[in-house]
Amino acid sequence: MKLILKWLLSAIALLAVAHLYSGVQVQSFSAALIAALVIGLFNAVLRPVLVVLTLPVTLLTLGLFLFVINALMFWSAAGILDGFHVQGFSAALIGSLIYTLLGMLINLALERKISHP
Repeated sequence: MKLILKWLLSAIALLAVAHLYSGVQVQSFSAALIAALVIGLFNAVLRPVLVVLTLPVTLLTLGLFLFVINALMFWSAAGILDGFHVQGFSAALIGSLIYTLLGMLINLALERKISHP
């Protein structure tokens, strides 16, 4: 149940990103649901591989390269989906930062709700 709730809230967060930042467009809630699912899958499968492969660069930049990896996951999801569009890498970077911040708020709210019912 928590996973489904997090997925729905992530889709809402993606719609919020599109509302807050014009470089990201989401056509509908169903497109946001699919995009949130794809971004989650990319982050679960591809991101760990990229983090390991780019570890020297990540260490050299004191972890800042992780923002680039997040932006690549965000941009890649937009590249393969209809209804979710990101206008270039800089828009992906800004959009992924907003999406990550909203995701952190979602996780915090879910943790508090589960630990204090």
